[in-house]
Amino acid sequence: MADGIALARFGARDLVVDTKPDLTPVTEADRAVEEALRARIRAERPGHGLVGEEFGEEDATGPGAGWRWVLDPIDGTKNYVRGVPVWATLIALQFDGVGLLGVVSAPALGRRWWAARGEGARATGAPAVPPAQGAARARVSAVADLGDAFLSYDSAVGFEAAGLGPQFLALARRCWRTRAYGDFWSHLLVAEGALDVAVEPEVALWDVAPVQVIVEEAGGRFTDLSGAARPDGGSAVSTNGLLHDDVLAALAPPER
Repeated sequence: MADGIALARFGARDLVVDTKPDLTPVTEADRAVEEALRARIRAERPGHGLVGEEFGEEDATGPGAGWRWVLDPIDGTKNYVRGVPVWATLIALQFDGVGLLGVVSAPALGRRWWAARGEGARATGAPAVPPAQGAARARVSAVADLGDAFLSYDSAVGFEAAGLGPQFLALARRCWRTRAYGDFWSHLLVAEGALDVAVEPEVALWDVAPVQVIVEEAGGRFTDLSGAARPDGGSAVSTNGLLHDDVLAALAPPER
């Protein structure tokens, strides 16, 4: 459903794009996808809480108390607007603030990732997996040294804005290879072992709530820059687990 709505307007010359108060773009597709997801959840899980990037929060009621769905209708809207295929719909389910389920669907890439607590992480559309074999188990890498690590990030300028420019550049220089895949894709490439580290200095809850579940169920570790394993900390670090403490130490703010 969400894939169909978003793909139908991807690349459209008459796509309507507005600017939100924080100066980030929002399209008619962002709003349409979130509206459709909210309607489906309300119908099938009445009383569950909802929070999404475009339409805010609806509190849980009655027997749905404690349950909350977290929605990002199109993560990577700037890519979507420019015709870059790296964008996805993100869905997470939490109970009392703990992520239990995560789904990330990137139809323009032909990829989808999902995980449920205690059941591992899986992906479809992986280059090494023929379509006939369906979903593959996602597992993080075994790289144990930053000198051998493949690092991805969102924006070097973002680290400068967060006051961590020198720390980020020092970390990047220690790694074997760096590329800015950005947004959801960096973290999910960590989950499937193609990358070893993904870092973002500024994120919202809906950007990473499903990512946390998928990375952790793939055997990796997800935290904010303070080291707290939470998706609402305002930043994100995904690793294979073996490199996590070294990455956090490298990105620690200078002592005053």
